[in-house]
Amino acid sequence: MTNNTDVTVKPLVLEIKGLTSHYGRIQALHGIDIEVRQGQLVALVGANGAGKTTLLRAISGVQPISGGSIHFSGQDVSRASADKRVRAGICQVPEGRQVFGPMSVEDNLLLGAYTRPKGEVAADMERMYQLFPVLREKRSLLAGTLSGGQQQMLAMARALMGRPSVLLLDEPSMGLAPLLIAEIFRIVASLRDQGITIFLVEQNAHAALSIADVGYVIETGAIILSGPGPELLKNEQVQSAYLGM
Repeated sequence: MTNNTDVTVKPLVLEIKGLTSHYGRIQALHGIDIEVRQGQLVALVGANGAGKTTLLRAISGVQPISGGSIHFSGQDVSRASADKRVRAGICQVPEGRQVFGPMSVEDNLLLGAYTRPKGEVAADMERMYQLFPVLREKRSLLAGTLSGGQQQMLAMARALMGRPSVLLLDEPSMGLAPLLIAEIFRIVASLRDQGITIFLVEQNAHAALSIADVGYVIETGAIILSGPGPELLKNEQVQSAYLGM
């Protein structure tokens, strides 16, 4: 007898268990448990200072952890250096974009591909220009002359040039006008639809949870809620704390 029920579970790309981290004597993260599966868009939302960026820095390897573990594609990378994590496929788009202003748009993109074989870079550059047409138009301009929204697109494209297994996005809506925020989140959703695994950290709970497959809510360094993104939008606690309802 054949069972036609599809119970396929996508493999884990990122698994965080009991993660803790400190700044000196101050504990910033308290036993964080998060799973990100292949092809998912997972969102972590919370107020400013809740620990979102600290968690991303810990995943990237630039913030030391004091307990727990980080597994990436089945391998324990808890103590791996930041550069080894990038080469393994963990690429972060930092808060505030942090493009290299005195360099051209194209040179910024090339920097994102520094771990890649040179023979593959031209095709990926073309893919980025198709995904972000405005970058093709401005490829010879200095990155510092771009608008905030264009710099965010450049920061995302730069990370994608590394062909990440998981893309870490830190507050992509920060400092952008509402129309640009909508465009950035449309792009993020389209990246997910192309099969890219994304871990999105965002203060704009409505925008993030609206497109997330799975959402987590963090307060004072601890996860307090989790579930499908659209379901969390209906949660009274989320609506009261983050949506002004």
